Amino acid sequence: MYDLIIRNGTIVDGTGKKPFEADLAVKGERVVAIGDHLGESHSEIDAQGLLVTPGWVDVHTHYDGQVTWDPEVSPSGTNGVTTVIMGNCGVGFAPVRPGQEDFLINLMEGVEDIPGSALSLGIKWDWESFPEYLTALENTARVADVAVHVPHGPVRAYVMGDRGAQNEEATPEDIEAMYQIVKEGIEAGAVGFTSSRVLGHKSSTGECVPGTFAGDQELFGILRALSDTGQGVFGVASGSVISGDFTQDLPIPNEDEEIFRLRRLAEETGRPVMFACVQSTADPEQWKRMLQACDEAAKEGIELIPQVSARPAGLLAGFDGSIHPFSMCPSFQPLLSLSPKERSEALHDPKLRAKLLSEEPDTSTIPAAVSFIYTAWHMMFEFGDPPNYEPEPSTSLAAIAAETGTDPKELAYDIMLKGDYLYLPIMDYVDGNMDVVLEKMKHEKAIFGLGDGGAHCGFITDASICTFLLTHWVRDRTRGPRVPLEWVVEQQTRATAQLYGMHDRGVLAEGMLADINIIDLDGLTLRKPKMAFDLPGDERRLIQEVEGYRYTIKRGTITFEDNVATGATPGALVRGPQPA
Repeated sequence: MYDLIIRNGTIVDGTGKKPFEADLAVKGERVVAIGDHLGESHSEIDAQGLLVTPGWVDVHTHYDGQVTWDPEVSPSGTNGVTTVIMGNCGVGFAPVRPGQEDFLINLMEGVEDIPGSALSLGIKWDWESFPEYLTALENTARVADVAVHVPHGPVRAYVMGDRGAQNEEATPEDIEAMYQIVKEGIEAGAVGFTSSRVLGHKSSTGECVPGTFAGDQELFGILRALSDTGQGVFGVASGSVISGDFTQDLPIPNEDEEIFRLRRLAEETGRPVMFACVQSTADPEQWKRMLQACDEAAKEGIELIPQVSARPAGLLAGFDGSIHPFSMCPSFQPLLSLSPKERSEALHDPKLRAKLLSEEPDTSTIPAAVSFIYTAWHMMFEFGDPPNYEPEPSTSLAAIAAETGTDPKELAYDIMLKGDYLYLPIMDYVDGNMDVVLEKMKHEKAIFGLGDGGAHCGFITDASICTFLLTHWVRDRTRGPRVPLEWVVEQQTRATAQLYGMHDRGVLAEGMLADINIIDLDGLTLRKPKMAFDLPGDERRLIQEVEGYRYTIKRGTITFEDNVATGATPGALVRGPQPA
């Protein structure tokens, strides 16, 4: 007798095959049968009219601290994600020497906008080495599987101390010590190594991520750990995600040179090298050159992989968030210490409104590549409810202000005052539509990611991209072509799992892990984001509620029913590649 049978569902199995109607049986942690008339089971789910898919495998998250206190891995858990991969962008919490904890917290807070006080309260720090960190994760219950990269920043700080934190050049002895730590991490189960080349990735005290300026000797020396073990992916937050004034007088090559370096790393290590591929306003055609470099590398069997997002990299600006058009104005600074209710009351004062509207943001300490967002009215839109991620350029604040003879600053103020958000698609939206996003998604080597689950708590909530793929790209898009359901499912299940050698998941087939979503596609809905105060210490984070996941099943156990956690925690630590 089976443990569970899902009957009458439309199976989208993760292979790219067309959906088909069948029953699916589970015993223990595995799918054991797919077909008709499967017999009896201890429990059943009637999935008539619903999709039955593999659980999503998200390759780019930042739950490194959160998974030590949050068994629900929120918000990824409610978005159907059953495997999360952490340790991205070169930041994380292991290895750590006693006394370095605050440095790593400041690094994560600055780079990923996760409140440092929440990390301080939530993390227990019962590890020092990276293998000890993995053991701590293994001993913590949660709804989803987790896998971890070894991050460059903590490794450099552990080996080099202040020299590493301040991005001084590594000696041959430093490089050898870092190689040994990364190799030890890979052998203990890490799924790769990550670094950051983004000059905007800075700690809360202003330092660039350790390793940002690492030279060839350091990178090639460390990545011998991947080639020597024959395992792991090198993931890098590439410099393309910023440009302009950020690069003045700083010893970092342009992105075209970086792509050449990454190709050499992939070629010499024989391991996949994955980088963030985005369209910037500074060089709107650069992404095409990146994809061409991937094509050329593939012809020689070199795995150079663009990680792409399924929607523009967009900031959400609200009076309760980290960034908005008035957040750098002098008269707004006293409001930062107020409670949300007190701040809202103050902002309703006509005198304060007039004063804020008369001021210009003080961006003297911010590079132009970032400061422009405070006055980029032509790329600010009212987000609305339901949220609109592909707005027409004619609906920008600049366009509306020109049409109505008003000031875009007034429009921005009043939109945020009523509790809505401004949407600023700062990358992948140069042409005012998502055609570039689709073209990158369809690239043969592309991997879907960049959702940053657990991070950017004050101005981004993109962990829902895996749901957006179904609502926008499969069902709702009106401003261009939609995409096949079976392709979208494959791209965030089998494709993402197999990149990391996880051949036991991502497909619904006999013998595979019973990681399953049962989805009401017609009812699948992404709600308007809102600010919650549910992190340790009641710290804030943007959340986006979702409806339509009828069940999420992890290793054969139901973890969510109608997006509400059941309390079951069958998730595990994934140590390295997993055989089918």
